[in-house]
Amino acid sequence: MAKVTLVFAVLLIALGVAGFLGTGSTHYTALIPAWIGLALGIGGLLAISPDERRRKLFMHINVTIGLVGFLGTFAEIIRSCASAKPLDLTAMAAKLALVWLLLIYVFLCVSSFLVARRSGKV
Repeated sequence: MAKVTLVFAVLLIALGVAGFLGTGSTHYTALIPAWIGLALGIGGLLAISPDERRRKLFMHINVTIGLVGFLGTFAEIIRSCASAKPLDLTAMAAKLALVWLLLIYVFLCVSSFLVARRSGKV
């Protein structure tokens, strides 16, 4: 899962940079996916370890980052939709991409954790 984490980190960093450039490089909040991706990337690199306890620790930290990011982004999407202000389609597209990427990542991590638990590797 550490390598999958690195793939998602690269995707999130690309999403953040694309969102930032897509907004004309004026809205620094568009870089939030890149910061999440950077955190996951660091955690993914630290999870590549022959030490099983270290790998578990950093993968649990990574999935927690993914879950908190998902919940925060989902709440922001709901808030944006409920707002009386007109929607910024670029920002909404980036938020939707972020929420889907994080949802898929958390699902893959939880699935991996369950398989490891059932196989007796834990």
